[in-house]
Amino acid sequence: MKKNKSTKIAAWFAVIFFVGTLFPYAYAAVDNGLKQLRTLVTVIEYVKENYVETTDTDKLVEGAIRGVVNELDDFSQYLAPKEYKALQNDTQGHFGGLGIRLAKVDGYVTIMSPMPNTPAYRAMVMPGDRVLFVDDQDLKDMELDEAVELMRGPVGSKVKVTLSRKDEKTGKYKTLPDFNFKRERIVPEVVYYRMLPEKVGYIYLVDFSGHSTEEVKKALKELNKQGMKSLILDLRFNPGGLLNGAAEIAKIFMGDHKMIVYTKGRKQEYYQELKTGLKADYPDLPLLLLINQGSASASEIVAGALQDNNRAVVVGQRSFGKASVQQVMPLEGGAGLRLTIAKYYTPNGRLIHRDYRDKSKADEGGIVPDVEVKVEPKEEAKVFMQYNNVIYTPGQDAPKMEFTEKDPVLDKALEIIKEGPEKIMAQKTEASKKETQQPESEGQKNDK
Repeated sequence: MKKNKSTKIAAWFAVIFFVGTLFPYAYAAVDNGLKQLRTLVTVIEYVKENYVETTDTDKLVEGAIRGVVNELDDFSQYLAPKEYKALQNDTQGHFGGLGIRLAKVDGYVTIMSPMPNTPAYRAMVMPGDRVLFVDDQDLKDMELDEAVELMRGPVGSKVKVTLSRKDEKTGKYKTLPDFNFKRERIVPEVVYYRMLPEKVGYIYLVDFSGHSTEEVKKALKELNKQGMKSLILDLRFNPGGLLNGAAEIAKIFMGDHKMIVYTKGRKQEYYQELKTGLKADYPDLPLLLLINQGSASASEIVAGALQDNNRAVVVGQRSFGKASVQQVMPLEGGAGLRLTIAKYYTPNGRLIHRDYRDKSKADEGGIVPDVEVKVEPKEEAKVFMQYNNVIYTPGQDAPKMEFTEKDPVLDKALEIIKEGPEKIMAQKTEASKKETQQPESEGQKNDK
């Protein structure tokens, strides 16, 4: 098998060389690249034949492919079959599973909380249960990601899970009868909302997955029923997601065919404009947007669109600066290639993307807030851990979410709403006018 691969590689180079001799000008154009490719093949062949231990040719070639892609930027990526499948599940916003949040506790894969209305919840799986086996496969010493992968699968497929539960009297864990689950489509929570004082609605959007827009609309509808007068949309620590999701969120608050974002790449076909529709659901609702260093990609598109169109006051810290377009193409064997093909620009032409490999550009890119509030990332993380710490227990009422951590960014946003965000909007408009005015020439000044 390996010999056949070597023969095919050699034959491929022979064909290129032959074509090059027939077309000398074309050959000269690619000659340097071919030399490097020959070197790559030579290295792989030499390693395969002489390395101290037996090597896997497929893994060597895969490593070479990863090296090529990793040289480009931090976001282009070769995806092994398992990674490609996981990416598809993540972007679709659902997967076949049991509906449990897991963690490694004392070396055991442990259930932190079953998600309401899921197979695990209905089967009365309890927080603190340990997962011992999945389809008779021992989870001892297994990494958490591997255990999660075992529990996921096609919707409707069956899986056997063996759990142990702590006896409250003895403190010892007892193995329970096997649970035989049928995997279901699990839709993770991506939106948390509540009403703040003075009828200020608050929505925290976790990411832009396949269900973000419909969940945000549901939250807005419910807050509207409660008499919402203004809104704070929190995109802190939101890593982004689907471009269409970002566009749809922006359309909720902006109409009149306004520009949301545009992309530019090397090819004309990669130039794309995204605009709103004629009418928006909430075009006049006073709106504040919260961002921080963890806000990236789709979050920055929404923030840039609302900021440039003077639709929202942006509060917090400069965003991450990840605004490049990756195109994902399938490869043979179930693998995939995620390649950067373009970059995002805000309606006013600001490049959102930041080149982290070029240290001289550390202060470029990202969305700069209208009102900056500096907070240590670890302090902000405590605010959002409050959402993750909610534990659902079958047979008990859903716990009330308690917010005890200090949140200076949210406090500042509430202060702005109380004073009137229109003041900051007016200042932004005036500053924008001054920037667009052309300075007069000396001749014009003298004529006056």
